[in-house]
Amino acid sequence: MKKDQLLTRRRALIAGAAALGATGAAGVLASGGGDETVRPVAPAPAPVPAPQESSALEPSDYRLQPLTGYGPARAAPRRTRVRHQPFLRVYGRGRTMVLTFDDGPDPRYTPHILDTLAEYDVRAMFFVCGEMAVDNQDLLARMADDGHIVGNHTWTHPLLTRLKRSEIRSEMKRTSDVIENAYGERPLWFRAPYGAWNRAAFQLGAEMGMEPLAWTVDTLDWTTPGTGTIVDRVEDGAAPGVVVLSHDAGGDRSQSVRALRHYLPYLLDSGYHITVPRRRHA
Repeated sequence: MKKDQLLTRRRALIAGAAALGATGAAGVLASGGGDETVRPVAPAPAPVPAPQESSALEPSDYRLQPLTGYGPARAAPRRTRVRHQPFLRVYGRGRTMVLTFDDGPDPRYTPHILDTLAEYDVRAMFFVCGEMAVDNQDLLARMADDGHIVGNHTWTHPLLTRLKRSEIRSEMKRTSDVIENAYGERPLWFRAPYGAWNRAAFQLGAEMGMEPLAWTVDTLDWTTPGTGTIVDRVEDGAAPGVVVLSHDAGGDRSQSVRALRHYLPYLLDSGYHITVPRRRHA
């Protein structure tokens, strides 16, 4: 009889513990709901056992083999906010400006732009199209090595406002996949072709962890207005926080290459700090 009583008591304890575990799990799942822009709630940290001298862990042990119950709980991934309009300016310390180049990479022009930026030790942003990037992944690798930022400019440069949501997703995702493969990480920024944004583009970009960036000064270099005109537009529009739009592909971009050689040293001599925006991974 005593043996039967012990077995019955053991079964009751096991059943109680299982019920308690199920209740705790349901609480964690319920806490993740709410508005889309609200960050998910991190699970409660597990209790830390009292330290024992005989089983003390070295700091390296936590990195090599993390164990549940040791150290603080990991924070939940940060969700990128869904915006209703793109960033037009990027502020920083002093007279900060950002140079951006769209539609590439193109082996005829992008290497010359990278050479000029390297000569002056300047970082820039390249919003690449997947159909160009897939055949020129070596240029994306060089951008990574040189410290430039690579953003998503869709696969075929379509007008997003005329596409279905599934088509926009495909354009963005395929391009992000190529960027990750060649650049080493997925893009944190995206730019809509022609500056044509819509709600789906903002939502899908945020789902993929990307922030939308537009521009402040448009050089209109795609119209091939002449090297001097491009230079004048950049120098006249220079101001703290300005984002300059130029192109390194999509046509004859030799004027854009030559213009950069003229206005970049001018901006630096005028006290501007040419940089790239930084943000933490989503």
